[in-house]
Amino acid sequence: MRNRMDFSELHWLLAIVQSIDVGIVVLDLECQVQVWNSFMENRSGVQSKDAIDRSFFELFPEVDQEWFSRKLGRVVALGTPAFTIWKQRPYLVRFKNYQPITGQGEFMFQNTTLLPLRSSNSEIHHVCLVIYDVTDVAINSQALQGANAQLQHLSRTDHLTQLYNRGHWEQSVELAYHRQSHGMSLVMLDIDHFKSINDRYGHPAGDAVIRQVSTLIRQHVRAGDVAGRYGGEEFALLLPHTDHDGACKLAERLRQAVEQQEVIHQGQSIRFTISLGVASLDRPTQDHRCLIGWADQALYASKHAGRNRVSSYTG
Repeated sequence: MRNRMDFSELHWLLAIVQSIDVGIVVLDLECQVQVWNSFMENRSGVQSKDAIDRSFFELFPEVDQEWFSRKLGRVVALGTPAFTIWKQRPYLVRFKNYQPITGQGEFMFQNTTLLPLRSSNSEIHHVCLVIYDVTDVAINSQALQGANAQLQHLSRTDHLTQLYNRGHWEQSVELAYHRQSHGMSLVMLDIDHFKSINDRYGHPAGDAVIRQVSTLIRQHVRAGDVAGRYGGEEFALLLPHTDHDGACKLAERLRQAVEQQEVIHQGQSIRFTISLGVASLDRPTQDHRCLIGWADQALYASKHAGRNRVSSYTG
């Protein structure tokens, strides 16, 4: 049987505590500091001799005293550790970030552990707070999340107009179709005589016209609507919780707004119009593609009737 460690040799443990690259703070049940290692000295600027027997909350007034005392109380009552991670609480105590690689971070991200310390009679009179510097992990994780979000945005967004692309717009229609049995409308529209604009003024001018239409669309749709570039000079609007009359009114307002606009490109004024088709989910359909087809047929009716108008699908 192995001999128990002699208490006179505890200086070994204290030497280890001083040298490890994590914060070690031992607190009594009144949250008075009993142990304060070199990590804490270096990050806080407070020497051990000045921290011992001082209130943890006096040393770190940014700590939520009620929350921390409650958490420490549960550790003592249950005799089990407690943890926090940076995703839930970026830091417990606010230390500056000194990491050379991730120096752009404003503060040190931290994971923490509260460990109950049992005495020789198994009673808990002290708790050890361990503070881990996880700044590299946190900043790299945030950068990865940001990159993934940007990639997701790019994958569903049309580059020229910054509206949704056709694939994402059609997925939105399909999802809305399965969520709503009625009260949903679509508007399809395209720019009249767009080929003539390109032929006369050039493709950069055509791009400017497309961007202007997309700007007007964003100005007219609501937060819950989904606007997309369907292809070329054609656009599509998904209007959830909108009946046929409401969709027609929006389409007409958009038509008038475009008619009153002009695009100035290289000193030339370009005026143009749009044709629109409206369809609503007010009758049985096989799937969401039927509704898209109805709106497309209504758009074709507007173009066949002379353009610069709004037509509805009548079945």
